[in-house]
Amino acid sequence: MEADEARMLAPYGQKSGESRGRKFAEPKHEFRTDFQRDRARIIHSRAFRRLEYKTQVFLNGTGDHLRTRLTHTIEVASISRTIARALRLNEDLAEAIALAHDLGHAPFGHSGEEMLAECMREHGGFEHNRQSLRVVELLENPYPDFPGLNLTAELRAGLMKHEGDEARGSSVEGAEERNPEACTTLEAQVADLADEITYYSHDLDDALDFEILSFEQLEDVAVWKQSAATVRAKYSAVPEPVLHKLIIRQIIDRAVRDVIGTSAANLRQPGSSGSAKLIKYSDELSAANHELRKFLYANVYHHPHVAEVNRRACEMLREVFAAYVREPERLGAGAAGRIEAEGLERAVCDYIAGMTDRYLMDEFTRIAR
Repeated sequence: MEADEARMLAPYGQKSGESRGRKFAEPKHEFRTDFQRDRARIIHSRAFRRLEYKTQVFLNGTGDHLRTRLTHTIEVASISRTIARALRLNEDLAEAIALAHDLGHAPFGHSGEEMLAECMREHGGFEHNRQSLRVVELLENPYPDFPGLNLTAELRAGLMKHEGDEARGSSVEGAEERNPEACTTLEAQVADLADEITYYSHDLDDALDFEILSFEQLEDVAVWKQSAATVRAKYSAVPEPVLHKLIIRQIIDRAVRDVIGTSAANLRQPGSSGSAKLIKYSDELSAANHELRKFLYANVYHHPHVAEVNRRACEMLREVFAAYVREPERLGAGAAGRIEAEGLERAVCDYIAGMTDRYLMDEFTRIAR
């Protein structure tokens, strides 16, 4: 399989046989490449399974067809493979990064992340990309010979997708792995952009399903307007909700095609480097997506029906955090065992970040009795 990669992948694709390896040395597997093993370790982790019960945008359990953090992750992985395949990059690595990218997300979506960051403001902060790295390096412990999942350096570096982030609270060693500009692969860039394509389009989809957005509100949004015109030209009499599903599909298809075309052109430029930011939208679509992002924040993420539910949920998170700090004996054994080495607040943060929405709500009920 490594020989096949050497023949089939582009020169700038990350070959598994050229991986910088794992922190703790392990023998090669007979039937799987290193990145395929990374993928398997992620999907078999407890943190991955818990994503099923964590909020994406709309509180988990409020609708059977609304996305959860798990379905979002699967969709990111699918789009990552499509883009990586078209560019002759390593699909296994791109997919594995996509599958791991939200393992550290707090319950209650981005609102929960903001509340946990507020609780940790004086204690090293909280950010879900750093927490995802912490999960795979420390908090998951299925193996007796080493802490964490012992994933490859390329996958771990791919989780630190924001330039300038430091691996605070992480066991990653060395400046190279704290500087994405120096070490992030093109496959990590693919997963990062696939995440953006997924949440823009699918948050729109869920907001329409949840009936907090209307077609009339979207008619002046360039991304929607252009894709809607393409769909209506082909299907003149399609009823709702089929029509908006077709438009969402068109939005995704257009974005994926744009990224592939723009990135392929960037990669053909003389002197292009695997460490530079080469996986991109065109300037036109980048500007349109910026407009869409502003629209989503104004009309979806801060919508009263979303904001009020999230506000109540985040107050629960704050109360549970404070209760654990007052009474650390409430913590699970694993978190309690890290208090001496890493501090009480960090141990509490780890414990809460790993919770599902419903488990945190149950804990709040127990504490409030």
